[in-house]
Amino acid sequence: MSTLCYNCSCPIAENNLGRQDLCEKCGRSTRVCRNCRHYDIHHNNMCREEQAQRVVDKEKSNFCEWFQAREGGVGGQAVSKESLKSVADSLFKKK
Repeated sequence: MSTLCYNCSCPIAENNLGRQDLCEKCGRSTRVCRNCRHYDIHHNNMCREEQAQRVVDKEKSNFCEWFQAREGGVGGQAVSKESLKSVADSLFKKK
């Protein structure tokens, strides 16, 4: 299984994951947190690697030494606004 671009789901070649490399389809950076196997929105700083330094922009190329290409699609994807709103409404609705 290969890495898929977090933005357009186009397959990314193994030799196209350098800091300055871009997705051939959408032109987004490929060596970004969102394409890393450690990326997870449910963890502190959205990263499962506890020793990694904080990266603010998860869609911007960075120098993280813990980067490992994710196999398959994007994991830990953001939840839709509608889904979040319905959960919040159910939590805070008056009885």
